[in-house]
Amino acid sequence: MADSQFDMIMAKMAGIYMPKKAIKIESKGPRYEVQDFVIKVGSVSIGPSFRGILVEVEYTPCVIPLSCWDLMRELLQGFMGNSVQCPSQYLQGKMNEIYSPIDTVQQYMEHFNAFRRAPSGVR
Repeated sequence: MADSQFDMIMAKMAGIYMPKKAIKIESKGPRYEVQDFVIKVGSVSIGPSFRGILVEVEYTPCVIPLSCWDLMRELLQGFMGNSVQCPSQYLQGKMNEIYSPIDTVQQYMEHFNAFRRAPSGVR
């Protein structure tokens, strides 16, 4: 009984209510290999709008972030300056654990959410 009434209500709302479309966010750009480092520089866009730059660095011989964080920070500071200070909030709690691909995904999600929250004029 409730199902048929729900369907009726939804049919009446179809002309008024439009479901929110998912807005696509992506990071696209080149990938560089410099000795033991893999560096990805991506332009982040939400829909058609450019929102900023995202830089990913991987030190391939190391799987424990704490063991190589200082080395990666030094590399990043070479071309980004002192804006690189500490690991992402997600990674801070996992510095002594073995790094896995899901950790990369979680960090991208953290940064994408920050891009979504930032006003479009702020980069």
